[in-house]
Amino acid sequence: MRHLFSTKIAIILVLAIVLAAALGVYAGVSNQSAPGILVQGLMTPVRAVGNALTRTAEKYYSYMFRYEALSAENEALQAKIAQMEDVARQADSVSRENDRLRKMLDLQATHESYDLVDAYIIGWGSTDWNSTLTINRGSTAGIKENLCAITENGQVIGLVTEVGLNYAVIKTVLDSTLEISGTISVSGYNGMVKGGYIDGHDRLLKMNYLPSAAIIRNNDQVVTSGSTVYPRGLIIGSVVDAGFEETGVAKFALLEPAAEINALEQVFIITNYTTEVSTQPSETQPSETQPTEATTPIE
Repeated sequence: MRHLFSTKIAIILVLAIVLAAALGVYAGVSNQSAPGILVQGLMTPVRAVGNALTRTAEKYYSYMFRYEALSAENEALQAKIAQMEDVARQADSVSRENDRLRKMLDLQATHESYDLVDAYIIGWGSTDWNSTLTINRGSTAGIKENLCAITENGQVIGLVTEVGLNYAVIKTVLDSTLEISGTISVSGYNGMVKGGYIDGHDRLLKMNYLPSAAIIRNNDQVVTSGSTVYPRGLIIGSVVDAGFEETGVAKFALLEPAAEINALEQVFIITNYTTEVSTQPSETQPSETQPTEATTPIE
């Protein structure tokens, strides 16, 4: 054991002598001192580690800087996309409005007696029995109660039932309490049209008091019969079904409303028109349930 220990010491001494000789030779060649060479040798791994850490830090900093730049660029692009989408939505809205106004002008060209006020819908109201919408025009725009509201295509929306300075409420054709005298345009049969809530048809209209012998076909168009409230010939809806009343002495028809009430953006109020309704009462035509003007045209 002592011999082995002595051998290890001898080896260490030999290595030390060789290293010292190598340092001396290198110092002579490089004109550097042996301690300096030794320190430099010891510092080389440290410098390597430091350089590696520096490069890693630089890469990380570059990544973070690039990430922030990309994030800012992404936010700018997202804002630009949102702006472009907003512009596209506005363009679509303007396009739809222009289309409605062109059709309104065509309607006025066909019915020169119509004075129309356009308005936008700002609110909706609906219960099991009622269906209303609120518009952004009121008495300051010439709107008053018992005026008819239509689409740009001459389709009946409903009747103005409440008016403020800058708003008005319209009871729509889907409301079960609103009745309109209508005529099946093909056959000329007359009846009263109202919302079908009471019969479970919340999106259909019901035309009552049709003769039991009436021939009613699907897709027959129903228009207003004409009164001091509703001009003649406005489109109410089209027939989708028919049947007999419980008494069996009269028929009824179910109608698909011509106006898509839940998809409306803009409405047109007929503030004045010349009626062609006869002053003689008709025995076969039920009277309107809504108040009417005493004279025409509507003031």
